[in-house]
Amino acid sequence: MNRTRSGEITTNLILAVFRVNGLLLAAGDRLTRELRLTSARWQVMGTLDGNALTATQIAREMGLKRQSVQRLVDVLAEEGIVAFEPNPLHRRAKLIRLTELGKHKYEQISQIQARWVNDLSRGLDPARLESTIELLRDIEQRLQQET
Repeated sequence: MNRTRSGEITTNLILAVFRVNGLLLAAGDRLTRELRLTSARWQVMGTLDGNALTATQIAREMGLKRQSVQRLVDVLAEEGIVAFEPNPLHRRAKLIRLTELGKHKYEQISQIQARWVNDLSRGLDPARLESTIELLRDIEQRLQQET
């Protein structure tokens, strides 16, 4: 079966997203290196910023498997960046929150990221960026309906 024009363009978009994702993860690792973190740990910290969530909730928000998130959370807990607390809604599924150290590191990363993203986005058309976000959210919604 041949792809439609939209199917071909969407395939090219998917491949571009894969490439950009890899580049973003590598950039995130560079940005967080001096704080002895990784992109994956940073993403967990960002999800927890202002929230206390279970590993399942974090995984859902990040689009990952719970087991992967649990491994990251365990490492962050060993480093004193997150802490576990009782969950009044579920005896076994502990809530995870940023510690004071975690909040401090997340603020440091946010400052580093702000400088980096301002440089990256210089000269990009805000309307095109917003349109791209809308398109990616539409695709995300369609993919979620498949599962």
